[in-house]
Amino acid sequence: MNNQSQSAPAVVVVTHESSGRHITPDGHPESVARIKSVEDALNDERLSGSLSRHTARQATDAELAAVHRRDHIDQIRTAVETGIRQVDPDTFTSAGSWDAALHAAGAGLTGVELLDANPDLEGAFVAARPPGHHATADTAMGFCLFNNVAVTATHLANRGERVLIVDWDVHHGNGTQAIFWNDPRVSFVSLHEADNYPHSGRLYERGGPDAVGTTTNLAMPSGATGDVYRDAIDRVIEPLAADLEPTWLLISAGFDAHHLDPLSNMGMTAGDYASFTNKLRAFAPSTARTMLFLEGGYSLDGLRQSVTSSVAALANIDIEEEAPSSGGPGTAVVEGAAEVVAGRA
Repeated sequence: MNNQSQSAPAVVVVTHESSGRHITPDGHPESVARIKSVEDALNDERLSGSLSRHTARQATDAELAAVHRRDHIDQIRTAVETGIRQVDPDTFTSAGSWDAALHAAGAGLTGVELLDANPDLEGAFVAARPPGHHATADTAMGFCLFNNVAVTATHLANRGERVLIVDWDVHHGNGTQAIFWNDPRVSFVSLHEADNYPHSGRLYERGGPDAVGTTTNLAMPSGATGDVYRDAIDRVIEPLAADLEPTWLLISAGFDAHHLDPLSNMGMTAGDYASFTNKLRAFAPSTARTMLFLEGGYSLDGLRQSVTSSVAALANIDIEEEAPSSGGPGTAVVEGAAEVVAGRA
């Protein structure tokens, strides 16, 4: 990679100021402070000149309805309008949440439009909240109102694209898995901490009758480090990508497996996230077909460092906030998943 910033922007960053108006209760981990940490990361002078900033548009009602049931959409709208502030034990709304959720769901669509128009770019980073990967077609949960990555993946699949979603958030992307469970157009791989919320995502969960093999889960033991994830990318995700030949790669980029994160027990570093980005982007067919979607990440320092490193990697800039990690458990999980993917188990 280059050690200097690009002379022209390499990565589009899609944001919207409404992300700061989705207010959660005091002490809630998914707070406005998260998006401020992300902005600090994106304003790092080492990224100067490499990023092109853009404002997200709203997802339309039809774009939401391609993923979510109408009654779910209406429930979220009504909750905000009537002042209902808790829609799930962990999931809250405020007066600004409807606008924020529409822009978060539309941010990926904006990213697709920008990359379509600029094929020489390296990719896009969608920096919006609330996050999305726990939201199912009919349920808000786990801090998520609408499933942002699923809205974009559905849009792409509907126009004939083959989509690979890789979710490295420490929590299983149960909503994304459920939405595409029986959809052969979209493949989903999740690397997450076993026995953490929402307590799903096992290896035997492989997809519905029309899409067997399009879902792959690696439930990693607590304490897993980046070397095990890199091994999983090489031995599990690379063969899947070779068979699928995806035309778009979407990454649910949660940074809560970072060793500082209060909601996990994992050993990742910012350097690991840079390496994951570099490895995974090779599975996209060309530049301008890789997108990172902000999901979790609740240590503000860990989030800032990890976003800086990941976006820099996407832009072909070498920024090592922390060295990659190694030595943790999880090799047996990778070996088991590799056997399943290869059809030997």
